[in-house]
Amino acid sequence: MEKLRQTTGLFLLWFLSAAWMAMPAFADIYKYVDENGIIHFTNAPTSSKYQVYVRDNFFLPNRPFQVSDKYDAYIREASKKYQVSFPLIKAIIQAESSFNPRAVSRAGALGLMQLMPANVQLLKIRDPFDPWENIMGGTRFFKNLLNRYDGRLSLALAGYNAGPHRVDEYNGIPPFKETQNYVRKVLHFYRMLK
Repeated sequence: MEKLRQTTGLFLLWFLSAAWMAMPAFADIYKYVDENGIIHFTNAPTSSKYQVYVRDNFFLPNRPFQVSDKYDAYIREASKKYQVSFPLIKAIIQAESSFNPRAVSRAGALGLMQLMPANVQLLKIRDPFDPWENIMGGTRFFKNLLNRYDGRLSLALAGYNAGPHRVDEYNGIPPFKETQNYVRKVLHFYRMLK
């Protein structure tokens, strides 16, 4: 009888968790790391030690999620050549440039995958605004980061955004809001595209 109660309880917990995860929830998430290094998350902080981790409007839930298929042939080619997931490459492009091949960031990053000029030179890209060159170069660069961080996707994404030297310096995702938001954003898009 005790075994049945435990099994029923676990099933109920699983069912409620699955139902909760399926519902759209838009509340700030707070994070706190205690003196033992344990990370606590909540949507209702009970102490001033909690800091905002994700804002409720971070992913702009009212805006429809639209991803271009215009460059799918190039993305497939890069995915096959460098063994990087097709939806992951699309998620990076969506986060970086919203599929604008002429995009230029305030920091000077260029094209679909927002390659920095130093990386354009390193990767021997002649025209960073050429979609094929940009996708092939950006995917190659990202694959190098995946290898560098032993396949740890969050670290590779952080390295793509902030530079691998920053990931190495902080021995993890750097404490920059932009980088932390970028990692969450790409992972969110990736889950939606899978």
